[in-house]
Amino acid sequence: MNPELSDVVADVEATGVPEWHTLTVESARRLENDLFGASRTTGVAYTRDIAIEGPRGEIPLRAVRPNAEGPLPTVVFYHGGLWALGTLDSVEDICRRLADRVPAVVLAVDYRLAPEHPFPAGLDDCVTAYAWAREHADAFGGDPTRVSIAGTSAGGNLAAGVARYCRDHDLAAPTRQTLVYPMVDEDFDRPSYHENADGPLLTPAAVEHFWEKYVRSPVDRANPYVAPLRGDQAGLAPATVVTAGHDPLRDEGVAYAEALDDAGVSVQHRHYPAACHGFCSTNTNVAASAMADLAADLRG
Repeated sequence: MNPELSDVVADVEATGVPEWHTLTVESARRLENDLFGASRTTGVAYTRDIAIEGPRGEIPLRAVRPNAEGPLPTVVFYHGGLWALGTLDSVEDICRRLADRVPAVVLAVDYRLAPEHPFPAGLDDCVTAYAWAREHADAFGGDPTRVSIAGTSAGGNLAAGVARYCRDHDLAAPTRQTLVYPMVDEDFDRPSYHENADGPLLTPAAVEHFWEKYVRSPVDRANPYVAPLRGDQAGLAPATVVTAGHDPLRDEGVAYAEALDDAGVSVQHRHYPAACHGFCSTNTNVAASAMADLAADLRG
């Protein structure tokens, strides 16, 4: 693994952080926010917290506006956290870096979390936030005609679901979908799950545990809005798929990039063999390189 990432993992492990699935959901949420909620490594013009009306109540959003002249492209961002963790604070740093590098207005979405709100509640919020950005991105200097979507891990799953919803319904397709080490299938027997049984930063046991929190029935598990790899990929928006060599989710991400390509979707597969799950949220050279790649794809 990349030496800088190895040091990051060693520092996290030295704090005695338990595995996510061994904690209560409430405790895991507090811990996740403590680990990722304080860093602000990139300066921006401003951030603004707002709320929009959703199908089951308000949806908080955080707009991140970079120091750049507009109108700018807009990226609607869905945080990771196994569908059950994550806050606007914990995702702000990666949104700042993305906003600065593209440059773009980034709208982070505080979608409803499982297990209190299982599928499709979070996806409904994500679709609503995307549709709102298509109408109102200019409020923050964004261009409503250039709206992409992006997400990490479970957020990558939700971004894939939004792209699929746009194709299947009367909603303008995102300019691009950027899926960063996405969760796209419930198959825990892939080689990457066995090779990375102890992580780092994400274990197969945690993935399996939180799938149980997100879906309500076997019918949901086969739904392509839950497991995008099982659906028809034809006609989806152009994509970037990021995978990491030391990630349990590696093989399903690779398979999804291949499925998109096989269906004729324009896809850029960016693989980082020496990286682990969550690496884009670290302050390392490999993360900086990946963010530059993602920004280039979004500019394109």
